[in-house]
Amino acid sequence: MSKKSDKGEIDRRNFIKGVAGVGALGTASAMGLMLPAADVLAQSAQGYKVIDTPLLTGDETRVEVMEFFWFGCPHCYAFEPAINNWIASKPDYVDFVREAPPLNPSWEQHSRTFYAAEALGITDGMFDQTFNRIHKGKKRLRKQKKIGQFIESLDLGVSSEKFVEAMNSFAVNSALNRSMSRAQQAGLTGVPSIVINGKYITGNSIAGSHQGIINVINQLAEREHKAG
Repeated sequence: MSKKSDKGEIDRRNFIKGVAGVGALGTASAMGLMLPAADVLAQSAQGYKVIDTPLLTGDETRVEVMEFFWFGCPHCYAFEPAINNWIASKPDYVDFVREAPPLNPSWEQHSRTFYAAEALGITDGMFDQTFNRIHKGKKRLRKQKKIGQFIESLDLGVSSEKFVEAMNSFAVNSALNRSMSRAQQAGLTGVPSIVINGKYITGNSIAGSHQGIINVINQLAEREHKAG
C-alpha cells in the first residue's frame, strides 16, 4: 500500500472514531446533538444549515443534490418514498447523487455494497431491493458472502464472486475515502442528510419532517439555479 493510500485509510479510521462518539449515528435526530440549542432552533426555522466550507460538485453549471444514507438506517428507509417521488419530478437542472459513508465501522459492508453496485452499473436494479431485504426481510446483510449471494439472486448479470471482488476493489476503497471526506467536510453527524449544491445541509432534525426536507431542497435548488 502506498503512503498516500495509507494516509487516506488513517484519516478515514480517525474520522470514524470521531463520529462514533456521537452515539445514535443511525438516526436523523443525531444531526442536532452536537449543536447548541439556540443554533438548532435558529436553523430549524429556516430548515437548513450553511456548510462552512462548501463541497465541490460534479458540474458547476448545474445544481447538485446529494443524499447521505446508510442501507441499515430505518430513518433512511422511511425517507426513500419521499426522495424517490422528488427524483421522479425534479427539475431538469438538478443532478441527484448519493453517498454512503461508513460513519460507524458496522456500516462498512453496506457502504461497500452500494459502491460496488455503482462500479458494476447495477445500482438501479439493487437499490430498493437491498433496502427491502434489510428492513422488510429482516436480513442484516453484514457478511460479504451473504451480500454477494443476495446480489446474484437478483439476476442482474453479476455473480456472487464478481460482486464480492468489486466490494474489495480499488475503486470501492477510493469511493469510501471520498464519501468520508465529503461527510467530514459537510459536518455530517447522522443520516439521512441532504446537501444542496455543496453549500447547505438539511435533515429531519433541522427541517422537521420528510416534507420539510423536500421543501428545503426545492427552495434552495431553485435559488441556486437562479443565482447561476
